[in-house]
Amino acid sequence: MSTLNAFLKRSFDLLFSIIGIVLFGWLILIGALFALIDTKISGFFIQERVGKNGKSIKVIKLRTMRHVPGYNSYVTTDNDPRVSTIGNFLRKSKIDELPQLINVLLGQMSFVGPRPDLPGFADQLTGDDRVILTIRPGITGPASLKYKREEELLARQDDPEKYNKEVIYPDKVQLNKEYIRTYKFHMDIKYIIKTIIE
Repeated sequence: MSTLNAFLKRSFDLLFSIIGIVLFGWLILIGALFALIDTKISGFFIQERVGKNGKSIKVIKLRTMRHVPGYNSYVTTDNDPRVSTIGNFLRKSKIDELPQLINVLLGQMSFVGPRPDLPGFADQLTGDDRVILTIRPGITGPASLKYKREEELLARQDDPEKYNKEVIYPDKVQLNKEYIRTYKFHMDIKYIIKTIIE
């Protein structure tokens, strides 16, 4: 990524994360309150993810899942019993993603980029696949758009974890590598618009 593109990308992230927090701060707080009532746990869900250069970051989301004894899968399917009633609405509407505006403001994430992975995925990339770690992870991006119905897709599989590991994740890696290789700032705007309207 050129110096100019990097500057434009970070400037956009900084400006619009501030605007987003000002405009949607009330919605984040209301969502957190409903999530608290629904799950009986803190309305905010903070999870360790892998960020730029493989460094650990704490990604902030609204809580959409409750603990179900004996259910510990790292993938979420469309019929996942852990997803709460309010959580299902928050996930479908993408309101659960709004607290990540704080991560963007802090420079831990970008609006557009590879989704931040759990430890055990992105931090174990090898060879030229590690180019994915050279930029900030994003809230949306080409891989996120292609797999916007990932939970429905996984629900149709006999072994969702295996399908994610062997099919979906490798494809996301290729999509994210292509995004970085051919990066143009105006494409970020396109991905954001597609995320909002689709």
